[in-house]
Amino acid sequence: MAKRPAVNRRIDKDAGEGFWDRPVMMNLLADLLFLIGGALLAWSGAVALQNLPAFPLQQVVVATPVEQVSRAQIEHTARTVLTGNFFTVNLDASRAAFERMPWVRSASLRRLWPDGVELSIEEHRAAARWTPQDGESRLVNGRGEVFLANTEDLLPRLIGPEGSAPRVLERYRAFSEALAATGRKPVLVRLSAREAWQVKLDDGVVLELGRDQAKHPLAERLDRYATNHAAASAAVAGRLPAIGTVDLRYPNGFALRPKVSGQS
Repeated sequence: MAKRPAVNRRIDKDAGEGFWDRPVMMNLLADLLFLIGGALLAWSGAVALQNLPAFPLQQVVVATPVEQVSRAQIEHTARTVLTGNFFTVNLDASRAAFERMPWVRSASLRRLWPDGVELSIEEHRAAARWTPQDGESRLVNGRGEVFLANTEDLLPRLIGPEGSAPRVLERYRAFSEALAATGRKPVLVRLSAREAWQVKLDDGVVLELGRDQAKHPLAERLDRYATNHAAASAAVAGRLPAIGTVDLRYPNGFALRPKVSGQS
């Protein structure tokens, strides 16, 4: 009797097993669903907390005196940005919004238990009007920082290349001190693109100072003018209708020129 050939049969252990028969995959899916559920729960809780009627913001306390910023401006900004309740209000975003108001140099906010926030404002103090050679007129504060605001105050004018406001303000102060002995004060200081300086005094006289040089610094030229201007003015009295320009660019003296028609 012939022997039947042996048949090798391979048994696939995974044959017939589905997803529900794989504990590892089920555990991974369960962990994923748990994480998603936790995130959704946290999100819904945050939304619910923000909309809770509990701990609503009722007041904004301004802790610092303000002169330029009006109460109406503060109230408008507060209504716009102070959203949520005592716990959820975004103080950083609100602070940035208050700092965008005109005249505000910096602002800070802190929660004031149980239903308010405390607002502190540092205002700009305008020292002069700033006009860059190419750009719109603005104001500059005592730190040399340029800002956009309006004022009716009589302020000196500073003119110069963009970014030079701190330098021009520093020179304005130095020029004012040097000219104090003459009884006059600068109302305009100009720095040209070629680094030449010009000063206009409150009586309309223009001082042409030129560039600052190591051998002949600006301070030396102004001191010479302050020391000799009275005698020089008396010497030309009656010869010139009025002095319009003083040219201080000479190394050892200065020249007086009459006021031209239309010069104020």
